[in-house]
Amino acid sequence: MERGNSTSVTEFVLLGLPNETTAHAILFAGILFLSITAVSGNCLLLFLIQVDSALYTPMYFFLRQLSFMDLCLILAIVPKLLVGFVAQKKVISLAGCGAQIFFIMTFGGAECLLLTVMSYDRYVAICRPLQYSVIMSRRLCLITTVGIWLGASLNALIQTISVMRLSYCRSNVVNHLFCEVPVLVKLSCSDTSVFETVVFICSVLLLLIPSSIILASYVSILSTILSMRSAKGRRKAFGTCSSHLTVVGLFFGAAIFMYMRPRSYHSPEQDKIVSVFYTNVTSALNPLIYSLRNKDVLSVLRKLLRRRLMGRLGNRQRD
Repeated sequence: MERGNSTSVTEFVLLGLPNETTAHAILFAGILFLSITAVSGNCLLLFLIQVDSALYTPMYFFLRQLSFMDLCLILAIVPKLLVGFVAQKKVISLAGCGAQIFFIMTFGGAECLLLTVMSYDRYVAICRPLQYSVIMSRRLCLITTVGIWLGASLNALIQTISVMRLSYCRSNVVNHLFCEVPVLVKLSCSDTSVFETVVFICSVLLLLIPSSIILASYVSILSTILSMRSAKGRRKAFGTCSSHLTVVGLFFGAAIFMYMRPRSYHSPEQDKIVSVFYTNVTSALNPLIYSLRNKDVLSVLRKLLRRRLMGRLGNRQRD
């Protein structure tokens, strides 16, 4: 990975989609809707977990981390993306591009690791319920979370520094919605073979291994569910597992498709669609699938709404 003396790029032009087209308008509206849904859902979930002590459990501790990661991922991408849709010149500085890559890699990588830990949490809760409180102790949850953030940040730092050290002497036009490692590698005129090997190894550690652990956890969970005597319990557990696996499949599938394909197989239009999936779509679905369909969370929400309603009625009666 040589730096090369020909690096003269100080900014990138994010091409995105051509303005004044139907595809442009549809994508803009879709991303805006998904972003509003993601921010609203994740903020609501963070608030509900914070205000009710009944949700101070390992599962909701990890869900709070997931909501925070989704919010950060949206904020790292969408504001600049939406401005780019309406701006005449879609420019981002070299430093801004590096910062965007670092934050995307940090929050995306942390989510990969967190989803793996959450699948293990569900495995212990369903397959080893009597040992759950001992295994999933608060100390383990805290250590695991610190490890997730440190591991994801280190991976992001390595890849960001490496991609920023490449030479960009061919073009500064990025045919993508935002700065991402695979897209910038295609623009480089450096020898990227070593860097691509590093990206592949990091992808194995953050994508393939975690997705294999998640799959193994849910296979064990499903085998336990099948042994349940209650048909109603089996249906409920199957519904929960299938919805979780759908979101995990979308996130990991899109990320693997983006980061583990050879450079020659990347298509700009495919990359744009896939990136929207693993950033915006899953961030909007996570609070709906993991929590807002959960009876405990809905119970807390109903309780707060009742208090709010009773408070308003009391104020009106005093007036």
